[in-house]
Amino acid sequence: MAEKDCKKVEEFKERSKLEAENVVTNIFPKKVLELDEMMQSDEFSLSRLADIHVDTNVPVPDPVDLRTGLDAVEPQTKKRKIEAVVNHIDIPGTRVFALPSGSAPCNHNIKDMIEKLKPCVMDLMEYSNKIKMWITYLIPRIEDGNNFGVSIQEDALAEARQVESEAATFLDQMTRYYIHRGKIVSKIAKYPHVADYRQVVRELDEKEFITLRLVCCELRNQYASLHDIITKNINKIKKPRTSNAENLY
Repeated sequence: MAEKDCKKVEEFKERSKLEAENVVTNIFPKKVLELDEMMQSDEFSLSRLADIHVDTNVPVPDPVDLRTGLDAVEPQTKKRKIEAVVNHIDIPGTRVFALPSGSAPCNHNIKDMIEKLKPCVMDLMEYSNKIKMWITYLIPRIEDGNNFGVSIQEDALAEARQVESEAATFLDQMTRYYIHRGKIVSKIAKYPHVADYRQVVRELDEKEFITLRLVCCELRNQYASLHDIITKNINKIKKPRTSNAENLY
């Protein structure tokens, strides 16, 4: 049973090696061209920056006199303030149960960009993981001397690990954008008369647009750099130690 399992593991390793070589040879060049075309498109153009904003759908209500029902002439005392809180007059902000115009929409322009980039990020994570395991399988057993090729393998392995880690960071950044924007929109609903919160949403959307354009550029560059370092050193990566090393002595 153990021998059968070991044979299956070896078959899995060989299959992983073939898949990784196909990724480097055929898929990486296509991904570089695809991402470069995406970055040069109108959707990711900086000239579109001023047109990405959407309305938060949170109207500015008419001013409300908090002294309604109270004696406007009599100065406010500590007792009167306590009564106001008990009577649900929320001095720090507006009590929000529902928005009068319906839900506050997300920025569909930013959302479309994220939906296009997210599969590219996930593909890069998967491919870099395959490259990482492929190189790991090719590292020979530890021996004294003749380790120059092994050092090249380790450099390529470190590059694949860094690419995988950065791709995971891109996904986390996309999620945090929605969280931050949602918190700011909730502030707008609570403090609808404060224009600064509305401006923060605009600034956040512009920042995310620029960040997503940079992510697209980084994905393209990471595909290109990983393809470059592997193809340049493919012989040393696949065969780090030469069989005629003993003849040098």
